[in-house]
Amino acid sequence: MAQTLVPGVSVAQVARRYDLNANQVFNWRRDPRFQPGDAGLGEAHFLPVEVIGDPAAHRQVRQPGPGSIEIALANGRSLRLIGDVDPDAVARLVRSLET
Repeated sequence: MAQTLVPGVSVAQVARRYDLNANQVFNWRRDPRFQPGDAGLGEAHFLPVEVIGDPAAHRQVRQPGPGSIEIALANGRSLRLIGDVDPDAVARLVRSLET
């Protein structure tokens, strides 16, 4: 996010560097949660993600263990979360994957 605020650097350049959609980066820039100097922000945290080829090939019918949850989205994508998770982060992730 901070890279998009450097004079002479365009949002499109930063988006391409990280293989993101420039519109999404613009949305993040407008989001008050990501404004520089926000005392509640702290450092960015990323969730580990594993990208798999064919979801059907990896789908297993099994009962989740303690501390795990699987979310199946209507568009065929699914999330498997293990351990402690931030509910707000999960909600944002689900909303972004629904489209």
